[in-house]
Amino acid sequence: MTQEEMLARVLYRDGLMIVIDKPAGLPVHRGPKGGESLEESFEALRYGLPRAPSLAHRLDRETSGCLVLGRHRKALAHLGLLFKHGQVKKTYWAVVEGGPEADTGTIEIPLGRLDETRGWWMQPDPNGLPSVSTWQVLGRSGGAGEPGEALTWLALSPLTGRTHQLRVHCSAMGFPILGDNIYGRAPRFGGPGLHLHARQIVVPLSKSKPPVTVTAPVPKHLQARMAACGWREDDP
Repeated sequence: MTQEEMLARVLYRDGLMIVIDKPAGLPVHRGPKGGESLEESFEALRYGLPRAPSLAHRLDRETSGCLVLGRHRKALAHLGLLFKHGQVKKTYWAVVEGGPEADTGTIEIPLGRLDETRGWWMQPDPNGLPSVSTWQVLGRSGGAGEPGEALTWLALSPLTGRTHQLRVHCSAMGFPILGDNIYGRAPRFGGPGLHLHARQIVVPLSKSKPPVTVTAPVPKHLQARMAACGWREDDP
């Protein structure tokens, strides 16, 4: 990613943090096999400080949207505590296959590692870590995707921060996220792309000021199926 491309993805900046719009398909860290990663381009975001910003949390490779960076060590420590104690409110938009019957609900399914050979892959596990997510239906299609395919546009909020939490929770409830090639029905390669977007993040940076609210625009690869569920490009 060029310096200009990275700067164009900045959604918010102050003295403590930067929020960028992460593109889908690019990992935040370089993997064990190498390859391009997002943090290699953080040097473009110094804005005069002696060091580049660092990640305050993570998003999956295929997930797009709001990603928070700490601009220096003290800021990173402060943000780390806010994330650790669940004080940062995260809202994701997703398109799922099928969908819940109710318009709102809560998923409480403990999660654990699938096995040691699968890295960060997770599964429902009664002896795993407590994991809680909420959903709200924002729109439904009547089979407007692939032939006979019913889709639902959801707002999802992870109240805990487990790896792949929303993806595993939706799959376990019977409405996997469209394009999920690990927990869903998508082929391992060549599918439509994961329809999961970190739409908004609310960070209570200061006790004396209102929380910082940042919203990421809907990426192109989500727009067609979200439109089938009632989303319009001029929606807030």
